[in-house]
Amino acid sequence: MNAVKGFFLDEWYFALPLVVMSLVSAALVIWRILLNKNANTDMDDFLPVFQQTLRKNGIKGAVALCKEEKGLIPNRLFIAGLEAADQGAAAMRRSMANETELEIVPRLHFLLAPILAIAKIATMVGLFFTVISMIQTFDAIGQQTKQGNVKGVAGGADKIGLALFATALGLFTAIPLVFGHVLFKDWIANFEIRIKSAGQKLITLVTNYKKDPKLLDQIEELDSDGDDADDRKKKAKGARRG
Repeated sequence: MNAVKGFFLDEWYFALPLVVMSLVSAALVIWRILLNKNANTDMDDFLPVFQQTLRKNGIKGAVALCKEEKGLIPNRLFIAGLEAADQGAAAMRRSMANETELEIVPRLHFLLAPILAIAKIATMVGLFFTVISMIQTFDAIGQQTKQGNVKGVAGGADKIGLALFATALGLFTAIPLVFGHVLFKDWIANFEIRIKSAGQKLITLVTNYKKDPKLLDQIEELDSDGDDADDRKKKAKGARRG
């Protein structure tokens, strides 16, 4: 503990930049976690409400519902698709693809570059400070050796361990950041899969709504029962044969 205290007090000009980077990195990670939380929407709960709104209030009502949501899928993806619904399914796909590429994906990657940059810089800065401190320490040891001061040489050797705290603090900052960056990238990959799935579901819902709004009731029954149309037909044929 005395060595750690000595590092922060005696070598404060080395410790301060590393501590600042640690605090900034923690703030960035917390900020990114909050953004991830706000970007999420429970689609299992949202889609039934969306279907009912689309059936009762039409495209405009569905757009108004999506605007009330904070999640990126309803608030950005669905609105982009619904606004192009009058032009057909192909236009909806293009609109949602553009929205995903230009708006949603950049938002998902927001702060990831600074997080990774700090992780790499913290390690290098810690090592750089250690090298500088080691140079100063060996220089002091050399001076004490020339003077024949054995106690001074021993004291210089103790400072070598103190110098290594800069590298340790850099790694202490970098390791959680690299781990967090990997988790954020994995979350983004999973979120992009959800975007594709939600976009296809939206096209199906809007297409069925244009044909006949009552088809949305069948889709809602499908979601609740877990049976598709072919299964229901097979069951019906089996019942007639029986």
